[in-house]
Amino acid sequence: MRTSWNICGAIVLLTLVAAPLSAQEKIKKAAETSKEAVVKAAKITTEKTKAGVSKTGEVITDGWITTRIHERFIGEDLLKDSNISVDTDKHVVTLTGTVTGRAGRARATSVAKQTEGVHRVVNRLTIGPKKA
Repeated sequence: MRTSWNICGAIVLLTLVAAPLSAQEKIKKAAETSKEAVVKAAKITTEKTKAGVSKTGEVITDGWITTRIHERFIGEDLLKDSNISVDTDKHVVTLTGTVTGRAGRARATSVAKQTEGVHRVVNRLTIGPKKA
């Protein structure tokens, strides 16, 4: 009888020891899965942050883009006597208003396209005299 009790005791003991190991393996796998998810999310966030920050470290918002384009228009000889409005929505710039010639229209588009953070430019500029 004593032998059977030892075998039963050994089976119970093995079951108790095996259960925590199984739980430990589950915890370890869950931790690895969580780690992979966190690393993946961090990489995505880093890439999006790089895309949304200018070279000077400023956050590139639609307002930032609009202001930057207006600043870059100042001093452009081809844009003198022009009346250009800049609207930015989701990094897409729309130019409206008037310029004095084709070269001015092309230059305004070029300046806007070369501005950091701009994805696309919609040019609705007309050629004619400046309207008050």
